[in-house]
Amino acid sequence: HSAAARETPRELTGGKRPRRPAREVEAQSEARTGHQPPPRPSRRHSHNDSEEDMFGDPDSFCGNSSLLAQVDDIEQKYLQDENKDIKAAGEIKNDNFSTKENMVVFEADKEEGFQMNENDPVDNNQELTVSILDDLPSSQLLYFEEMNELSSDSRLSSISEIRNKFVSSSSVKIRSPSSFCPDAEHRNRPTDFSSDSKCDLFKAESLKDHLKSAMTVNAKAQTLQVSKTKQLKEAVLSEEICVARKTIESPSADIGPFYGLPSKVKDLFRQFRGIETLYEWQHDCLMLDSLQQRRNLIYSLPTSGGKTLVAEIIILQELLCRHKNALMILPYVAIVQEKVRGLSSFGVELDFLVEEYAGSKGRFPPLKRRKKKSLYIATIEKGHALVNSLIETERIDDLGLVVVDELHMLGEGSRGATLEITLAKLLYTSKNTQIIGMSATLNNVGDLQKFLQAEYYTSNFRPVELKEYIKIRDTIYAVDSKTENGFTFSRLLNFKYSSNLEKADPDHIIALVTEVIPEYSCLIFCPTKKNCENVASMVCKYLKKLHREKEKQDLIQNLKNIGNGSICPVLKQTIPFGIAYHHSGLTNDERKSIEEAYSTGVLCLLACTATLAAGVNLPARRVILRAPYVANDFLKKSQYKQMIGRAGRAGIDSAGESILIVQEKDKHLVQNLVTSPLENCYSNLLMELTKGMQSLLLSLVGLKIAVTHEEVSSFMCSTLLGVQQQLLSNEKSLSEITEDGLANLVEKGLLKERTSAKDHDPKRTLTITLLGKATYKGAIDLAYCNLLYRELKKGLEGLVLESNLHLLYLATPYDMTLNCTPDWMIYLRQLNQLSAAEQKIMDIVGVPESFITKKASGQAIRKNVDSAVVNRLYLSFVLYALLKETNIWSVSEKFNMSRGYVQNLLNSAASFASCVLHFCEELEEFWVYKALLTELTKQLTYCVKTELIPLMEVAGVLEARAKQLYNAGYKTLAHLANANPETLVGTIKHLSRCQARQMVSSAKVKHSVLPIPQDLQKFQWYLL
Repeated sequence: HSAAARETPRELTGGKRPRRPAREVEAQSEARTGHQPPPRPSRRHSHNDSEEDMFGDPDSFCGNSSLLAQVDDIEQKYLQDENKDIKAAGEIKNDNFSTKENMVVFEADKEEGFQMNENDPVDNNQELTVSILDDLPSSQLLYFEEMNELSSDSRLSSISEIRNKFVSSSSVKIRSPSSFCPDAEHRNRPTDFSSDSKCDLFKAESLKDHLKSAMTVNAKAQTLQVSKTKQLKEAVLSEEICVARKTIESPSADIGPFYGLPSKVKDLFRQFRGIETLYEWQHDCLMLDSLQQRRNLIYSLPTSGGKTLVAEIIILQELLCRHKNALMILPYVAIVQEKVRGLSSFGVELDFLVEEYAGSKGRFPPLKRRKKKSLYIATIEKGHALVNSLIETERIDDLGLVVVDELHMLGEGSRGATLEITLAKLLYTSKNTQIIGMSATLNNVGDLQKFLQAEYYTSNFRPVELKEYIKIRDTIYAVDSKTENGFTFSRLLNFKYSSNLEKADPDHIIALVTEVIPEYSCLIFCPTKKNCENVASMVCKYLKKLHREKEKQDLIQNLKNIGNGSICPVLKQTIPFGIAYHHSGLTNDERKSIEEAYSTGVLCLLACTATLAAGVNLPARRVILRAPYVANDFLKKSQYKQMIGRAGRAGIDSAGESILIVQEKDKHLVQNLVTSPLENCYSNLLMELTKGMQSLLLSLVGLKIAVTHEEVSSFMCSTLLGVQQQLLSNEKSLSEITEDGLANLVEKGLLKERTSAKDHDPKRTLTITLLGKATYKGAIDLAYCNLLYRELKKGLEGLVLESNLHLLYLATPYDMTLNCTPDWMIYLRQLNQLSAAEQKIMDIVGVPESFITKKASGQAIRKNVDSAVVNRLYLSFVLYALLKETNIWSVSEKFNMSRGYVQNLLNSAASFASCVLHFCEELEEFWVYKALLTELTKQLTYCVKTELIPLMEVAGVLEARAKQLYNAGYKTLAHLANANPETLVGTIKHLSRCQARQMVSSAKVKHSVLPIPQDLQKFQWYLL
């Protein structure tokens, strides 16, 4: 064999050296040592699975001696020699004891097998351990590596203790070998010890036993199949990542194969997204000096311009090249789930984790991992909680990048205030975290640049031309900003209306729709949910059933399965014509099925509300705005831009069209709408007092970001409010507003103030109380924190645990009660169905049964009862019925509520239950709630039968899909993670290849994130 053959890299040969003929090994051994090898025993042909057969065969692991025999021999010889040394040390005290005896190194040479060289010194026990592991079979090494990657850093300290304990005990055994006889007969002879102290050395379990036990387990387990081709690809990818990392950190203009990323990333975009090349603006943006030098950046383009792709490439650079975690903040839960599905495939291929932080999902603080980096995809609220947890644990510098989509939401109510707080904390606490903001609708960019200390890039690029029109009566006008009134005549509608049709469709929607469907797709944005359903019903009456009838029937059947046999009569009527409605009145499963059908062309027309414009990406050839209103409010320019931005599908349409239907009375308002600039983005910290300013001040002190009045004032100047204070606070200065906020928190018992005088300079220091800490860590609205505390305290006096109704009351969100109008007859019916123990809850929370009875009968009521408590209990009954029946359809009918409202209540309750759980974890007196709320949160999150919960963890899998998977035999995350996407497509109805691929990728990511059992971790480290 040549030297090149002997030096074959392990990673290309399955983790172990190439096998060589045993006779050749023996011949070389004889040449080196001058000894004849012992006769080779005959190979056993028995299929006995005993340990002796597994490990006793001389050819099991090396050429002419078993691994375990050598381990056992070395261990016993070292112990024997150590005892000799101990004895000698006791007898000889003054001599210079220096014995140059032969020592043995237990290591693998360049050929296979173990060779014992007498003159090689042993420096320490680490060489012994490593050399043993180097010659383990590849299946075991891969097992250890995989287990090592999965181990969580949260348990590292305990594991390290176990490992140190093992290493120290091993060093006692092998640290001081004095001699070794290579005679085989002596090797196999047992050693006798005369003293009890020597016998004590064998009380610890031997290294041989541990290795033998480990190899027995792994030998009986299924061997991991490792493809040499796959290993070669992984080696190439690893090398490219190293090169890319060095390149991206250098100032050179050459940024590597794909913007500093491995060429595999480009292949994955082609495979998963069908993206061959980037647009010119995307290339220019990625080449900006601000990105190369890791400065903050805001970029703005029209909807559908390809903003998200740039963000994803920047995120991959952070994960793969800079080896830092990244956070992506998105506005809605549905978009978070869609993005998790889309990026899980990249995570599996490129070896990083994709973690969902939405609703009740998310771990605080996140697990700290040594090898794999994480991409956290979060809603605004969960992103804030995640940043808080990283600041508190002093791990904020682990977060290398934060990407914010829809940056204009800074100006939208309480959610905008929360987003501003998050970004301000990042800017103040971490100088190493880069912030990237993107939006299609930004105006006062200068204020945002100053706040984020960012540079700005913009372009008017759109992959498909957008043509804007308005319709007044039967005339179509083109929007033209160059003209005086903003419109120019385009054409007249060419559609013959009968008198009956004119009455049914005075806005000529049918004429506008039939110009594009069914060949192309169309969206109709309507002001209200009811209007969506009416438009869909009206249009289908004048159309014919034209195409893909079988797929439409399959969709109807799928919706029936979702509703356990029930289906909305409107959808049943409209779907055969390729039409459906889409609004918040649908359940999550129903919305997802309709979106999939529209994306694949089974449906060609959706009548929807404005929420779809800000939600998932569903483009169309033509977008029709039924009226310039959202509910009763006139349309904002940003809303208008988002809606019309859905027109035109890249790669499919040559142009997109938007048509706004206008009544004569609204003509002047619409002229202002289409010609005016976008609205400015203003801070909402003052508008949303308890969720804005006061919440920020409380968390600043709680996280110890600022603990004096001076430090708090300094922080406030770095917020968007600080930038815009001249515009927003005319009556009081920012410092006065801050002082008032701190005083209010002290008054509520959430903060404490202490004054200390040093050098005649009084200094006021702020500290957080236990209630304050629980409030900010639980993300509880400050308007309700004291009320929640009182109700939890009262619950301790008599918590009714016969059912979970009392707990559900405590987990019902306070803000949901504002829009609740109970049906008093239904309320009374629910009361009458309660058990005697459950009726005690009425007295505990303060809702008299007589009050409900009088309300139901229409009698006058003199006694005042808190309507918020009454409404909250009513919503608790809805949740109670949901958990018992796990069927949104039947519960919505029982309580005369829309399915979407019930779904929203369920999602909000799951999220609030998680908040209450974190609140209770900070207050020792509420320890009893911890276990109860943990289980309740899980039940509310999924609201399905217990066996379906593991499958519901997968992004994109809702109840109906989970049932399909479970019935098809995919009952656990492991089953789904190991599934073949092609097999899934053939097994599961209405599942596309893209969805199957995303589902399997997400399952793999979820499965890899699962914590390792404690005993398995101990076992892994004990051996390594």
